[in-house]
This record gives sequence, C-alpha cells and structure tokens, in this order.
Amino acid sequence: MPHILVVDDDAHIVDVITFALEKAGHTFEVAKNGSDALGAFSKQTDATRFDFVILDVGMPEIDGLEVCREIRKQSDVPILFLSARDEEIDRVLGLEIGGDDYVTKPFSPRELITRIGVILKRTAKVSKGSEAAEILSQGLLKMDADHRSVQFDETEVKLTGIEFSILKTLLMRPRMAFTREQILNTAWPSNIHVSDRTIDSHVRNLRAKLMEVGCGSAVETVHGIGFRLGNCDRA
Repeated sequence: MPHILVVDDDAHIVDVITFALEKAGHTFEVAKNGSDALGAFSKQTDATRFDFVILDVGMPEIDGLEVCREIRKQSDVPILFLSARDEEIDRVLGLEIGGDDYVTKPFSPRELITRIGVILKRTAKVSKGSEAAEILSQGLLKMDADHRSVQFDETEVKLTGIEFSILKTLLMRPRMAFTREQILNTAWPSNIHVSDRTIDSHVRNLRAKLMEVGCGSAVETVHGIGFRLGNCDRA
C-alpha cells in the first residue's frame, strides 16, 4: 500500500485526511509542521519510504513551499499542496517549485483521494521482474519509461511525475504539435480540471530542468496550438 506523509498544522484537517486515507487503504504518517515534515523525510528507510506527500502551504515558521523546496533537493516524490488561499499566483508558484497538484481548502475527501490515486498511478514503477524496458529517445535525450528515468547526454534529469508524463507524451510523437487539451488528456488521465496556466507552469519547469543540463530547446511553443518536441541536442 502507498505510504503517505501528511503535513498540516490543523488537527481537524488532519483528521479528515487520515480518515479518507484509511478508508482508501493507504498507510500514513502525520507531521504537524514543516520542521517535523523535514525530520520525518530525512529519517526514511527503505521500509518506511514515503510514496506521496500531502503538504499544507500556510504553516508557521517553515511553510509548505519551503518544505517542498527542501524535499526537491533530494527526492522527486509526488507532492500535493493544500491551501486555504485560491489565488492563481499561489497555485502557479507551488507548481513551479515542484508540486504535482494543488487543492484548495475546504476540499472534498473523495476528490483528494481521486487526485492522489491519479498521481500515484501515473508515477508507479514497474516491478523488478518486468520485461524489456520501454526506451524513448530523441537526439541526446533518452527516457526509460518503465523505470521512470530521463538522461540528457548521460546526465540524469530529475523530473516530477507530471513533468515526466508531459515529456513522455512529446517523445512518443516527436513531430506532432500537441494542444494543451491533448497534453491534459495524456498527462492527467482523469476528469480533474486543470487550467492552461497549470500546464504552462509544468512545461516551463520541464524546459528549465532540461536547460540546466545543456538541452536548450527540447520543448517548443507552437503559437496558436500548444507544444511539440524540439531540438534535443546540446544548445
């Protein structure tokens, strides 16, 4: 069963979340603030490793955004933000620093579990007994889709689950220009509403990570349509 870290300083919200997680069959650990969350994350073992993080944005001292930044220095574990604010700038910022999804309080426990399930399904690794890996490549960019690894010129590129899904969509049909709706339907395999701004934020993050390793134009904007795979050689 997926093991989930729940980080929120509101005891009532924690009760709602953990009840929903128990009902869905997930195991979990609770951290009441950002410091406890980072402590729990640093003490993981192979047996207690977190598969998912539910992270409140508005916590005192160390807020959820800072916790996410610290986690992203060492892990690409899926992160879903919770926030009492519904400002677009907050959602975009959360996604830009490495969040996979964003839910505004108050929320439906059923929707929360659905979102978690969608993200976990997308990021699930195949078993060690899997047969030959699915390899996608273009230029110096190579993706092992089964084992969720991406390399550019033999340098590993760490991507979030959604960034990985977007890149896989583009690599599978490298000459095709995808609309935002088409990217939404492949990278978010559910009926959950995701705005164009959210998709653009993930694409911007993907570009930035590829640029860091020397791949400067792997994702091109096709004006009036959306995005397609670009030049996957060195910039």
